[in-house]
Amino acid sequence: MNKRKRIGILTSGGDCPGLNAVIRAVVNHATSEYNWEVRGIPYATKGLIERKSVVLNSYGLERHGIDPLLSMGGTILGSINKGDTEGNTDEIIQGYYDLGLDALIAIGGDGSLAILQKLAEKGNWNLVAVPKTIDNDVAHTELSVGFNSAVTTILDCLDRLSYTAASHDRVMVVEVMGRTTGHLALYSGIVGGADAILIPEIPYSIKTLCKRIRELRNLWGRKFAIVVVAEGAKTADGESRYYKDALGEVRLRGIGEYVAAEIEKNLGVEARVTVLGHVQRGGAPSALDRLIGTAFGKVAVDLIAQETYGVMVAWHNNAVTTIPLDQVFADSPLLVDPQGFWVETARSLGIYLGEELNQENIPTVNPNINNLKPFSLETIAQIN
Repeated sequence: MNKRKRIGILTSGGDCPGLNAVIRAVVNHATSEYNWEVRGIPYATKGLIERKSVVLNSYGLERHGIDPLLSMGGTILGSINKGDTEGNTDEIIQGYYDLGLDALIAIGGDGSLAILQKLAEKGNWNLVAVPKTIDNDVAHTELSVGFNSAVTTILDCLDRLSYTAASHDRVMVVEVMGRTTGHLALYSGIVGGADAILIPEIPYSIKTLCKRIRELRNLWGRKFAIVVVAEGAKTADGESRYYKDALGEVRLRGIGEYVAAEIEKNLGVEARVTVLGHVQRGGAPSALDRLIGTAFGKVAVDLIAQETYGVMVAWHNNAVTTIPLDQVFADSPLLVDPQGFWVETARSLGIYLGEELNQENIPTVNPNINNLKPFSLETIAQIN
């Protein structure tokens, strides 16, 4: 008789909408289709160190017959994004075995998944990874869980700010997350009607930015403007803006204040800054994130059934594919292509997106996902 599998699942790194949708799909599919036991590991590697786990089943995820997980933000398992693995490596690895796990599904971004992959290689774990991040910078997946929801949240904020900007003839500078990449700023700026989008991958000029705003005011008669700035964008002189918090952690912040001050100095118009911060990571997941999270969770379970490990599920051409984890980390973080489709689209709409690049000054970017050749799994089936 075959031993009943016990699989673990954890969420690591910053939270985002859609994590609970992945957990729900894993639990429902693993218990209904395979009759496996699913253990949730609280607070990622901390839970492994403390040998803590909770039994998850489809009945336990419901309350009075209502399934709340699809609409619930954050993660019911908790998460950490600065776990101390140094000195605890052996304890973390042994935690996997002490909990009696046959395989582990890890939901995380490129940083936390890279750490877990190293632990898995050293400890001989059976690991399947699920990409999540509002930054959308994990290589070899068109979308990560949480990105679409964050764009939707920023869109709502841009819509609201546009009205007050128009009422007071102001320039609104909106600083969004994204770390060292500009996907979040680019997508949200396009759908939110931004007049300028500043991202880390493309250098910009204050003079040209102000020229664009002046044209709006003088030639088109529109007295307000919306400028979306990625937190990782540099000043026109190439400097990053950041601060150290009370715990000594370096945080990206301040580029929005810089851009607003330069606009006021050069144009003599009022500019206000809004730093959206962690509001971008909160709230209910969008329909697309619920769909992707569900598909990722289902396929991750099937990969364990096939004993296919050391891979990450990915979204490509409206289907789930798998990519070797080594390949993912070799090409992460995935940067915005300065000559890609969405940059070209933004420019064609009259959005200022930094200086035009030629072959001599194009920054090095990771391979475009359209050139990938991942291998597909079978067509995604509905979860029971």
